[in-house]
Amino acid sequence: MPRILIATIATVLVAFAAPTHAQTDYMGNLSANPYAGPKRTYPDGTFDNPYGTSGTSPKLYDSEGGFRGNLNANPYDPDSVANPYGRYGSEYSPDSITNPYGQYGSRYGAESPNNPYGQGLRVYR
Repeated sequence: MPRILIATIATVLVAFAAPTHAQTDYMGNLSANPYAGPKRTYPDGTFDNPYGTSGTSPKLYDSEGGFRGNLNANPYDPDSVANPYGRYGSEYSPDSITNPYGQYGSRYGAESPNNPYGQGLRVYR
């Protein structure tokens, strides 16, 4: 009986701990490294949508499943990498891919899309 209870609890914990992007489509990595991951083709307008929102844009995630912003060109989307005042688009935010001194924007950050030798960030639809 204890084995069944432990298995049930483990199953429930795994279901709640799964990243939110697990149910969506993996689109590849956003990276300056030409050898990082499989190359994918994207439909026109995928990343340069000026009207993109959290519901319509591809999303960036780090290797631990942490959300790193919406990949669109909407400067008014609070989670967009194009919002110069937002958490993921400001050149001063530590979580932004546009901060040249931050973990995700530096040329030297392991997961930075700007690092020509790194893996970059994962893109999910």
